[in-house]
Amino acid sequence: MATTRNAHTVWEGNLLEGRGTVTFDSSGIGEQAVSWPSRAEQPDGRTSPEELIAAAHSSCFSMALSNGLTKAGTPPTRLTTSAEVTFQPGTGITGIHLTVRGEVPGIDADAFSAAAEDAKANCPVSQALTGTTITLASSLA
Repeated sequence: MATTRNAHTVWEGNLLEGRGTVTFDSSGIGEQAVSWPSRAEQPDGRTSPEELIAAAHSSCFSMALSNGLTKAGTPPTRLTTSAEVTFQPGTGITGIHLTVRGEVPGIDADAFSAAAEDAKANCPVSQALTGTTITLASSLA
């Protein structure tokens, strides 16, 4: 069964001086302010499209890795994943770097690294971002 999730943004003003509000409609978790300075300079309490992508990618990757490890007979106790999305004004998103640290009983570093690479290649968010260079660093706790 397919699912659809929704969010919307209301933007007021021009790019450089304007600002907007992103509303998370499906979850109802609230609203977040967004602006060009929060995207290209300092966050100053606001989010950016890149931070939202980082959140989506880190959570999707963690789910995919957990699923792969469980199917291989080594379910994780804990996975901690960060995603760094780099934005260059005038160019766009230039890369995403995932870092994962796992607590996985019964697995060695090589098997964990292979599972992490598989999750990176196959998680739906990675697949949606195939035009972007995605790098990965993985380690066991």
